Amino acid sequence: MKNSAFLVFAGLFLLVGCHSETGKTKNGIVLSVAPIIKKIAPKKTMADAATILSKKEVPILCYHNIKELKAGDGEMTKTYTVSLANFAQQMKALSDAGYHSILPNQLYDYLVYDAPLPSNPVMITFDDTREEQFSIGAAEMKKYGFKGVFFVMTVSIGRPNYLSKEQIKSLSDSGNVVAAHTWDHHMVTKYAGEDWNTQLVKPKTKLEEIIGKPVTYFAYPFGLWNKAAIPELKKSEYQMAYILATKRDSVDPLYTIRRIIVAGQWSTPSTMKAIKSSFN
Repeated sequence: MKNSAFLVFAGLFLLVGCHSETGKTKNGIVLSVAPIIKKIAPKKTMADAATILSKKEVPILCYHNIKELKAGDGEMTKTYTVSLANFAQQMKALSDAGYHSILPNQLYDYLVYDAPLPSNPVMITFDDTREEQFSIGAAEMKKYGFKGVFFVMTVSIGRPNYLSKEQIKSLSDSGNVVAAHTWDHHMVTKYAGEDWNTQLVKPKTKLEEIIGKPVTYFAYPFGLWNKAAIPELKKSEYQMAYILATKRDSVDPLYTIRRIIVAGQWSTPSTMKAIKSSFN
């Protein structure tokens, strides 16, 4: 009898001991504990310059003024000014042709990590901070579910006929991208010394204060760039920079992304044709 009691006691002791190694107890009840397995996401490999340059370019349109021309306006003004009717027709034509607007973060992921893009991608951008880009441009794009990129020169913010802080914040909050276009539109190729801080760093900081988000994209005034600008852009934590329809840099193609100006003299069919012919 004593031997039987001893064997039962020993068995219970071993059972409890076994569970104490694999779980915790609460009020005498054994609780199982699942092993913790940490999943480590594979590190993404960035594409090199040659791979980025080999990828099919996304059409990127550049608009400036959306307004009616006045008698006596010169050729430069005519080139940089698209009428209200033409802008509306162009947005409708893009939608009818099945284009989908994309934003810089999507372009970056496509170029660097080979992320997929929607069918018929296009990027719609605006330079120089004009007020009608908000009241006409963004409003017209919204009809078709398009989002745009607004390159702001900060010296103009709040001036008559230019974007206000509230409009810039509204553009960002509604899903558009706010990006930098220097302080006062001076050519990057002329910068030296303190110019880099004035034209790259301070505008970035000001825009970030307005929208409450990082500003990581930049457009060169007049589309003009040089090799000296790229290290400064990197130092200022810009991720990509946009030129116009000139040759891209073979070493840093992300800092020479091509766009075309939509000229005021173009008809809508001409614009649609340029989209197909201007990008490889």
